Amino acid sequence: MSRLVGLDDLDVAGRTVLLRSDLNVPLDGTTITDDGRIKGALPTIRVLRERGARVVILAHLGRPGGRPNPDLSLAPVGVRLGELLNIPVAVAQDVVGPSAHAVVAGMQDGDVALLENVRFDARETSKDRDERHALAEEFAALGDCYVGDGFGVVHRDQASVTELPALLPHAAGLLVERETAVFDSLLSEPARPYTVVLGGSKVSDKLGVIKNLLGRVDRLLIGGGMCFTFLAAQGHKIGGSLFEADQVENVRGFIQQAAEGNVELVLPVDVVIAQEVSEESASRVVGVGDGIPDGWMGLDIGPESAAAFSRLVETSHTVVWNGPMGVFEVAQFAAGTKAVAEAMTRVDGTSVVGGGDSAAAVRLLGIDEGAISHISTGGGASLEFLEGRTLPGLDVLRRTEA
Repeated sequence: MSRLVGLDDLDVAGRTVLLRSDLNVPLDGTTITDDGRIKGALPTIRVLRERGARVVILAHLGRPGGRPNPDLSLAPVGVRLGELLNIPVAVAQDVVGPSAHAVVAGMQDGDVALLENVRFDARETSKDRDERHALAEEFAALGDCYVGDGFGVVHRDQASVTELPALLPHAAGLLVERETAVFDSLLSEPARPYTVVLGGSKVSDKLGVIKNLLGRVDRLLIGGGMCFTFLAAQGHKIGGSLFEADQVENVRGFIQQAAEGNVELVLPVDVVIAQEVSEESASRVVGVGDGIPDGWMGLDIGPESAAAFSRLVETSHTVVWNGPMGVFEVAQFAAGTKAVAEAMTRVDGTSVVGGGDSAAAVRLLGIDEGAISHISTGGGASLEFLEGRTLPGLDVLRRTEA
């Protein structure tokens, strides 16, 4: 047996805690368009401050390719974090350089500081473990202990995620503990009916999840761009919709496996189509059986499908939703995603939104977040958890018990 080492197992009073958070928020210039991940980091930061720690936050933003990029600086995140905590948050101008050392040296108990984007240093994401380890040693020189609270990166083998905690006394943060408990419960004994709703663009992104869940769920609902590979596999005409020809045989196998395992595999019966992805583009609803004409593409599930998906979600006692039903960023292709999101608020039981675009959609579409049991901060991490994979950033925070 193993369990996550928690904050209560770590003495942080008067110590400098290196806190790995997931603050990878969307930016429009220097404006944060969704601060959900920053808010998710607050409970652990507050507990550490209350216990007298000096909190030094390590985080990344985007994919700067291992070199400084002013457009991906964490400075706007530091400003927002300071507003939410109602304290000044110092932001270092480098990752482990003179500025980072100066900022940490100037801290008092209860202070919070933020290092610059850890991915500005190529060693953070290097495939060479020696390089990752060398950066981790430089991080370790800045602090006394480590708290891992970036659930969105626990599936990554990176310097600040897996190498650093091995060098210092460590624990999981509150967010990582909660996320882990939720996803563990989904893989052990979920209340039934258990429904999983999958969307997003590609079947290939969800292969592992589908394989692992087909033997566990009662209903699997498929929307988003990935549904067109399923529809094509059934012989339907899909026009210019997203399509992965190399996944057709896999999809046919899933359809057969679902039938043999008595899993209700539900695909759209109608779709919203247009000739291009824009607000100005003329759109219409067509039945799947009628086919999508050439030159047109499916950009959302249709109203009949949205109603059916909603009914199935609402009559389940455990629901996991990962991936939008359409191009929800464009209003005329958002109805399917909104219908599923609203249905999630009416589940009598456990409702889990699996991070990424689905979590962004919940906030963008004004859904009552408080009516959903859990909105994950980790898109890729939540998928890999549901695939049953080992997550290296969690493994390093576990303690084996007799």
